[in-house]
Amino acid sequence: MPFADPEKNRSYQRDYKRLQRAGGCQTPGQTRLPVEFRLQTAADVLALLDEQVAAVRQDGSLGSVERAKAVGYLAGIALRAIDAGDVAARVEALESILKSRPKERDAA
Repeated sequence: MPFADPEKNRSYQRDYKRLQRAGGCQTPGQTRLPVEFRLQTAADVLALLDEQVAAVRQDGSLGSVERAKAVGYLAGIALRAIDAGDVAARVEALESILKSRPKERDAA
């Protein structure tokens, strides 16, 4: 049970619902992003990750362990974005080859 004390639970729920009504608590699916922040391709993700890695590395308030964990996590995401970009490029190449082939006639 998250709250052993029922009064703490009521207090938490009251504050949470008040925050929800005020519009301060939104799930990621409800948050509206400006068009310039929307990521469309793997290259967009890599550019964003590059900025964030630089920000983490320059943040003096983080210890070396926290900084290493954050950079490692972002590097893992970057590797997946690179893989996705490579797959997308290969699919585009295959599509262009298939479109350039002459249509084969059915033998049946």
